Amino acid sequence: MGGTAAVIPIVRAHPVQRHRAPEGAVRRFHTMAKPIGSTCNLDCSYCFYLHKEPLLDQHRGRRMSDAVLESFIRQYIEAQDGEQIVFSWQGGEPTMLGLDYFERIVELQQRYRPSGVRIVNDLQTNATLLDDAWCAFLKQHDFLVGVSIDGPRALHDAYRVTRTGKPTFDAVMRGIDALKRHGVPFNALTVVNRINARRPVDVYRFLTQEIGATYIQFSPCVETRDFETREPLGHDLAALPLVGSPAARPGHPDSIVTDWSVDPDDWGYFLKRTFDEWARKDVGRVLVNLFETAVVQTRGGPSQLCVTSEFCGKALAIEHDGRVYSCDHFVYPEYALGDTGVEHLGDLAFSDRQKAFGFAKRETLSDDCRACPHLRLCWGECPKNRIVRTADGRARLNYLCAGLKQFFQHAGPTLRALAFSGTRPA
Repeated sequence: MGGTAAVIPIVRAHPVQRHRAPEGAVRRFHTMAKPIGSTCNLDCSYCFYLHKEPLLDQHRGRRMSDAVLESFIRQYIEAQDGEQIVFSWQGGEPTMLGLDYFERIVELQQRYRPSGVRIVNDLQTNATLLDDAWCAFLKQHDFLVGVSIDGPRALHDAYRVTRTGKPTFDAVMRGIDALKRHGVPFNALTVVNRINARRPVDVYRFLTQEIGATYIQFSPCVETRDFETREPLGHDLAALPLVGSPAARPGHPDSIVTDWSVDPDDWGYFLKRTFDEWARKDVGRVLVNLFETAVVQTRGGPSQLCVTSEFCGKALAIEHDGRVYSCDHFVYPEYALGDTGVEHLGDLAFSDRQKAFGFAKRETLSDDCRACPHLRLCWGECPKNRIVRTADGRARLNYLCAGLKQFFQHAGPTLRALAFSGTRPA
């Protein structure tokens, strides 16, 4: 997957020629925009992005220039069909750009918005900088906000700290209170790590009962020890540990993953316990990304998430300098597709190289995966996590496989009841 391309040189040649779709084609893709790069006011231990600053030649204080921002917005709108276009803003911490920057974003979107097309924005934030001015703006322009929060105080502060090592829970809660005062809709994004994975009910009840989140994204923390310098699939097969071996779990001196990565069995335990809470109390009231899509897929529908889809490749990332990468989790030189100052974003999104990246998710599945009864609920999960070997040592396997199997086996009867009868099990 991805090849070995060098870093793309930045050569500005505005305006890049408008992307033209083949006649009759319908173009849909998503791009995660990182206009401030890896700049952040926090220093979360598990951040897969902040600690790659040297690899990406990024420095604090860099931001997407007005020219690159305008080019991205114009090209992103030009490259898609449909009545709605979704812009996603992330970092680093995007609110460090300031309100004026986001007012400029809204202005440019309206300038290039075709008649009849709705522009939608979402913003992923640690919420520590949100105040009344920010929240009034977010409400006025209908932004959907994703708040990164890992559970109750002790669990959240275990890894989510400032650059001086101070806890951030209180600052995040102040930001959430500001969102509520202004009626700004927000989601909770929880990184499930080695610590909070062992307290699933505490995490779930805090998110749903204490902060009142009605949409929750659970994201498993899985990072190889050398993620700062090597792309996820950069290890030779023979160098990967066998599934179930001590080196295929966190905490071992020779582990393939960082100490804060979630243990595969703990991931399964976390999913089972939170699923049971959700199924008993909150179906139809709280949307949990992994559970909602599992119901749809059990019914035979397509996945609503890239990680459990048969193919990937329609979720790109653009950096502050205009460089485009195959995926937010593959922002490495090997996966640089090009530069929007040279090539149109639409051409990069539908390039042969990006198509190959997307199809490789299915094409590189191991025989173990193809024979698995849960294949159509999982599809090998995210390719970045295929960092262990099958028991026979002949192919890559997802690091989380054991936990995912436990979850699907446990949740199967309830998923089928919800999918085919629409009833909540007793």
